[in-house]
Amino acid sequence: MRLYRAKVPVIAKEVIEVLTTDGDIEVAPENRDEAEKDLEAIMEEFLRRDNSFRNSVRDHMDARKLPYNEYGRARKAIADETRHPLGDDVERYLGRQFVENMMISRFVEEVFSEDRVLYRKVMDVLKKHDVDEREIREAAVSRIKNLREGTIEYEIALGKAIRDEKKNRGLL
Repeated sequence: MRLYRAKVPVIAKEVIEVLTTDGDIEVAPENRDEAEKDLEAIMEEFLRRDNSFRNSVRDHMDARKLPYNEYGRARKAIADETRHPLGDDVERYLGRQFVENMMISRFVEEVFSEDRVLYRKVMDVLKKHDVDEREIREAAVSRIKNLREGTIEYEIALGKAIRDEKKNRGLL
């Protein structure tokens, strides 16, 4: 899963909505915004850590003069070392953080369901907001058929087309 900053408030609102509507948690109407902000803070902190992680991978590769094709291997090694979640682990990490927050938040009056039930419902919301990066890339590639793959012009146009596609989908 890739978490986009534009999705943070939407996910937070939906998680609180689903859990309160289903009767899994009780949140007073005056505390609802604060409960959502707690979840937003968790996601914002993850995004901050993820950005820092990406920078440390770049620094690691630069210091060792590693070629770009080693990025995945370096990223995985540093993620294992720092215990930073990648891929599907991001959803699981955020799900666990959300459930933990429900138990200690002063803005959630009562938790009625078991952790595993909350976790499953939170995961459903997170999966619903998962973005298919491959689909975005394919849509972008289909826009730039007039350029030859592997050229600098192609890479520049692809980057722009991917950004445009993400903007069209409300991710940026």
